[in-house]
Amino acid sequence: MSRKDKVFDKHLSPGTAFEFNQEVADVFDDMVSRSVPFYDEIHRILLDIVDRACPDLRRVYDLGCSTGTTISILSRHLAASGIQPGFVGVDNSESMLVKCREKISSTGVRDCTLHCRNIEDTDIHDADLVVMNYTLQFLDPDKRPQVLKTIHDGLRKDGVFMLSEKIRVDEAHVQELLTELYYDFKRRNGYSELEISQKREALENVLRPITPEQQLAALRDAGFKKVDMIFRWYNFASYIGIR
Repeated sequence: MSRKDKVFDKHLSPGTAFEFNQEVADVFDDMVSRSVPFYDEIHRILLDIVDRACPDLRRVYDLGCSTGTTISILSRHLAASGIQPGFVGVDNSESMLVKCREKISSTGVRDCTLHCRNIEDTDIHDADLVVMNYTLQFLDPDKRPQVLKTIHDGLRKDGVFMLSEKIRVDEAHVQELLTELYYDFKRRNGYSELEISQKREALENVLRPITPEQQLAALRDAGFKKVDMIFRWYNFASYIGIR
């Protein structure tokens, strides 16, 4: 059971950067549920896409699998229809993977291989589905094009890539408004002004969002011909790419 997120409720040293360490892993499920809008609905959308677009699902990659929530939800949903694909989870935080192993064991995931490594060092083979939720945004922008190309090339024909990210817009006034609306969301979920401001500072130069137009162009450049945004809430968006 994830503890309540209190990572940023105390004064931290200036310049403290956000990292997926043990302290974050211990509270991550609470953190993401209170910090990412419509987190549950994104998983519902993923299940709907799988039901419609992935009839012969054999291999699934979750890049940035964190505590294993997506793998567990997918496995439980597919098992109800007698489908048991092989899962591959990748994360570069061993603290996260410890939590992931515990979760997939407790939820009965049968076939799952976990790798502690950087996503940019990961090969994709014969994938029917690749999921990357709120992970690409943390990678070096210069490395993202090759990561997307590796995903595209590793998918089978008609394979599906689902990507969710924080986004930004070019119009400064709109960007400022969307940011404040997002902070209102966090306030409603119980975060204090200190927590909001300190996490914002910790994520600066760690989480680097791009615009939806840039993201769609990057997907097309990677080889995806069938791409679109399928969900947006203020400064968060989800995309689909079909090989």
